[in-house]
Order: sequence, then C-alpha cells, then structure tokens
Amino acid sequence: MLKAVIFDMDGVIIDSEPLHLLSTQRTLSAYNVDLPMDYLYQFVGSTTANMFETIRSDYQLSVDLNELIELDSKNCKAIYEEKGMIPVDGIQELIKSLYNQGIKLAVASSSPLKRIEAVTKKFGIQKYFTKLISGTTVANPKPAPDIFLETLKQLGVNKKEAVIIEDSKNGTLAAKAADIACIGFINPSSGNQDLYAATAATDSLRALNYKYISDILNRANKIPLTIKETKRLIIRELSVDDVPKLYQIYQNKEVQQYIEKLDEYLEIEIEKQKAYIKNVYSFYGYGLWGVFEKGTNTLIGRCGIQNQTIDKRPEIELSYLLDREHWGCGYAIECCKAVLDYATNELNMNRIVAAIAKENVRSINVAKKLGMKMEKEIFYHGFPCYLYVFSLDDTKKNISIAEKVKKTIKPDTSVYGKRYHKKEEEK
Repeated sequence: MLKAVIFDMDGVIIDSEPLHLLSTQRTLSAYNVDLPMDYLYQFVGSTTANMFETIRSDYQLSVDLNELIELDSKNCKAIYEEKGMIPVDGIQELIKSLYNQGIKLAVASSSPLKRIEAVTKKFGIQKYFTKLISGTTVANPKPAPDIFLETLKQLGVNKKEAVIIEDSKNGTLAAKAADIACIGFINPSSGNQDLYAATAATDSLRALNYKYISDILNRANKIPLTIKETKRLIIRELSVDDVPKLYQIYQNKEVQQYIEKLDEYLEIEIEKQKAYIKNVYSFYGYGLWGVFEKGTNTLIGRCGIQNQTIDKRPEIELSYLLDREHWGCGYAIECCKAVLDYATNELNMNRIVAAIAKENVRSINVAKKLGMKMEKEIFYHGFPCYLYVFSLDDTKKNISIAEKVKKTIKPDTSVYGKRYHKKEEEK
C-alpha cells in the first residue's frame, strides 16, 4: 500500500537544471575552463561537491574544492535572482493532491538544505512535506542509494510502501540501488537523461495522481492490477502463476488456427512472461491482460492492447483470445468493449486497430459489433488481413508516452512473439 512519495527537487519540483549548469560554467570560466553542456549533463542528480571533485580530477585543477563550491553558490544565487524560480508544470497540484490523500511526502535532493528550504517556501509547498533531506548529509551521493534509504528511515516507512519521482539517470540508479519503485520524469531541461533504471516513465507530472502512483507501486511489488470489471468478467494483468493455464488454452487446435504455437517448453514461456511483466506492464502501463470469469476466477483467455507496426505505421492494436470452451457466450465483445473503454477514457487513446485474417469471419463480425470500421486490406504476419479501426478522431495521431521515452528500449510487447489474430464467434 502506498504510504509515501519521495521527490527529487531540481528538475522535478523546480525547473532548475539549466540554471545549475549555467552556474557551473560561470564558476569554471573564472579558472579559464570551458565546460560543454554535454559534459555537465552527467552530473544532473549528483551533489555539487561530487561534481567539482570529478571536474578537478578530469581537468587537473589545483583550486580548492571549497573555493569552487562557494563561488558556485554565489553564481547560482545570482542566476536565480536574474532568471527567477520556475516550478515544473503540475508539481504543486500533485503535491497538494497526494497530501490530501494522507500520503507522507519528502524531498530527497542533492542540493544543500538551505536551497531546498528556499525553493519549497517560495512555491508555498513546504508545509506539505514531512521531511526535507539533502544529499550533502549522507556519505555517498546519487547514484548511491544512501539518500533514499535515509529518507525512508526518517519517514518511518519501508521500501515496499514508497515511490520516488526522479528526472535524472543518477537519481533513477539510486532508486534502483535502494530497491524502491521509481517514476522517471522526462524533463527536456535536464538533458538527454537515460531513465532505463526507472520502474515507469512519464513526460508530464499532470498525468500523475494517487491511483497512477499506487499502480506503479503494486506492479513493482508484483501485485497484478485489475484493469476493468464487467458484468461477468474481470480483466487484470497476468502473473507468472497464470502461465500454465494460458499454456493449456493455447493447446486447442481451433484456438491455434490463426496464431502460432507457444514454445514447446513451459519453463521458457514462464521466463517470457516474467520479462513481459517487467518490460511492458510496468513500462507502458498497458499490454495483453488476462480475462477471468467472475465467480470462479478462472482464466479463460487474454485481451488487451499493444504497440505494433502495421503496414509501416505505428499502431495500438486490440487483440484477444479465448478458451474454446467459452466461445459462443458473448465474452469476446464483452472484454473488448471494456478494453476499448479503458484505452479511450483512461489512456486517452484516439485510434485503436485490429488486424484480422480475411478468413476469420467470426472476428470480423465481432469487430463490426464493436463499432470498428474496415479501413484497408493489408498483409500482416503472413496473412492477408483486413485492418479494422476504432477511432475517436481520425485526424489525430495516437502518440503514447512509451514512444517518447527511449527509442532504444524495444521490449517484446507481443510476449510470446505470436500473432494474436482475433478468433472468436459472434455474440
């Protein structure tokens, strides 16, 4: 259960990283050292002392460390007075909202305590924080976990009850080292930060709320999330324990007609599902979920949405598959309607497609009953298919946060690398 949220300050609460880097450049220019921004971005999230220690070593400077820190502090103060303090969009509202939910809040920043106090006071948010912790008070700076472990101790919560919000590579690495769930905030002002160590990522703090953060924590604690409930079904994230039953469903010849078989060895499929939970559910916030029958809590199939490239275009694809014993019950339409509702209302997706083999008449009928329209004929995964589209606004492009995070991160969103062509009968 979520009990605490820990905020980094620079780049999360205040949009200050460019100002700090400018201050560092001014400080070093006094000693005839010209530092490029690309070099300085590596220090985002670290302490001033650690940064100048590294710079002294890299540039063989004989100047005293305390002298550098003092001059930088003066430069930083002057720049703040010149440029002003600007809060990150949405941060004040998020802090107030979490506080009103009874969540303990803390700042764990590499900045000196006086600066943390000045910023939180300036923005009128200091009263919402239980603790303000400076990285200058712990033995090792980020990416070491020291500051976060100390913050947990002072808050009186354990690592399974807290989430960190960070904007830097050093910060996300520190969170990972502390084994605490972390949301990576993609702030362009912080430079091209590699947030791969984060549990999840967002490019807008306005997208965060109590439920979203709680969901991130539950996923990190390996608790499957319930996505939607219908009159007869529960749609929730799959766990590793669900794989044997799913494996059994796939063995039916009729179910296999429009998909590839699973791996011959169940152990391999279990490992693939572990990777899927980590790389897809946690990172994207959506994927292919389990469909469970209410009352019996029996897994009867899977249904969901996933990122795919279809006909050379990035798409969000709706996919489902049900146990043969549960065909003819109207479950296909019921679970797909729930997923479409979730995708459009909770994830703000405007366009969702389904690639259906031309011979798959039953799935074509399901698509039509869902209100999907046939857009064109395509060749997809070895099948001649129809591309059916559910669109709130065909003039808008559906851009997910996942596409903005790291184009180099390409987890296998199809889990088993299979073709999830729809194979269900009409309602």
